[in-house]
Amino acid sequence: MMRLTRRATLATLAPFAVARAQPAWPDRPVRLVVPFTPGGSTDILARAMGQRLSEIFGQPFVIENRPGAGGTLGSEQVFRAAPDGHTLMMGHIGTLAVNPALYRSLSFDIAAFVPVALVANVANFLVVTNRLEATDVRSLIALARRDPGRLTYGSGGNGSAAHIAAVAFMEATGTEMTHVPYRGTGPMMNDLIAGTINLTMTGGPPALPPVRAGQLRALGISSRERLPSANDIPTISEQGVDGFEALQWYGIVAPPGTPAPLVARLNAACNGILGEPPFRARLETEGATAQPVTPAAFGAYIAAERERWGALIRRANVTLG
Repeated sequence: MMRLTRRATLATLAPFAVARAQPAWPDRPVRLVVPFTPGGSTDILARAMGQRLSEIFGQPFVIENRPGAGGTLGSEQVFRAAPDGHTLMMGHIGTLAVNPALYRSLSFDIAAFVPVALVANVANFLVVTNRLEATDVRSLIALARRDPGRLTYGSGGNGSAAHIAAVAFMEATGTEMTHVPYRGTGPMMNDLIAGTINLTMTGGPPALPPVRAGQLRALGISSRERLPSANDIPTISEQGVDGFEALQWYGIVAPPGTPAPLVARLNAACNGILGEPPFRARLETEGATAQPVTPAAFGAYIAAERERWGALIRRANVTLG
């Protein structure tokens, strides 16, 4: 009887012993990889989230820019990292939903990333160089139709969010423009301000500051409704392209196999940050809208977006060339 009692006591205490044996997380700096160059929406949002996560968890969340191949180089690095919560990625519509349709011979499975937290939706701003004569969406469409292929639009690279948004715009308006891919949003915006290219469709974080400074002109935004922080800029939909919507979105993912309890803890922290009025206001000033959801809901959203944009890529025959 004493032997049985001792066994029962040990069995009862075993889970607590395991719990005590589990290492604390995070016990060292966390790498938050941005698979693009500095200056774009992904980088800006990652730095904002990383700063608050560092304050909450007491360990640095270090932003690492790992650009290349439309975000696939940085993505693969995170995919193959240890699933211990110390390596994460700020993914977005391009890396998580578009790339599977563009890169058909990848050595890793993008769909296997573990969704952690959807951070924000960001409307694309259709912005043009001040040298372009178009003053609104209708006049831009007329200009593009008058001389197909003459207008040039920039993006942060083939298959980037800006590239795909512009493809959606051309499909919706029956226009043809020439794509000029760059190695990142920052260099593209510099050339747009200089007038080297004619226009782009990119998120609020890189677009709004030069627009407010008078360096660029915003013709419209890609959301269904105007943004409170940019209420003077009409939607593309209300300017004759009925129902047009092409949003960027950004969220944190982890390597395959990352434990569910750790993911839940990270998700709760991220959603808490997104609920903070100062942080939400900061997002809104940059044209972003906080999107706190569960990891499961984020995963379902990624799957739906992968289907939607994959179909567009196939219809428009978008390639990496």
